[in-house]
Amino acid sequence: MTVAYWIIAVLLGVFYLYAGGKKIVQSQERLAPMMGWVDTVPMPAVRAVGVVEVLGAAGLIMPPATGIAPVLAILAAVGFVVLQMLAAGLHLSRGEAKDTGLNLVLILLAAVAAWLATAF
Repeated sequence: MTVAYWIIAVLLGVFYLYAGGKKIVQSQERLAPMMGWVDTVPMPAVRAVGVVEVLGAAGLIMPPATGIAPVLAILAAVGFVVLQMLAAGLHLSRGEAKDTGLNLVLILLAAVAAWLATAF
């Protein structure tokens, strides 16, 4: 169970560190080809989502690795489930149902990570 958690947590952590880092540092023009929704959302909100993603990635990895407040890993994983549900809702509201596949995969992985994190 622990090995499964670490595999999923590292995969999610790398994904969200990359995606969140891009949202934090790149301009709206550079993000728009990959993330069409950034044209309709104020850049401070895009940056805030990036910060949440980076902090969530740290929350998946650091607490179980250090043994300090491991319950934060569960909260981070649940936070990613909520984040991706909201992201899927945004895609659906924009008529982008075909773009929700990644959201569904990330919801599933984060839910499994939340369940596996209860072992800590």
